[in-house]
Amino acid sequence: MSDATGLDPSQVALEPGVVEGDWEYQPVRLPPDVSRLSATTELGLRSQFGGWELARTLLYADGTRKVWLRRKLSRRLGALSA
Repeated sequence: MSDATGLDPSQVALEPGVVEGDWEYQPVRLPPDVSRLSATTELGLRSQFGGWELARTLLYADGTRKVWLRRKLSRRLGALSA
């Protein structure tokens, strides 16, 4: 079953997030059969509703995309983890 982006949620591979300084990073791997338009829509939704911004993209020879999203850590979240 696909969502509004046309992507099957099982296609998008979320990797463990990383906290570095004041930023939280979330790597996302998109398979080669995901169109550029679908990838853009998916990342746009993550930006709009999750507060993520694009930090880096990497395109592999097989067409797989790896995208690093980042967002500023909230001080409340930082206080809870300390």
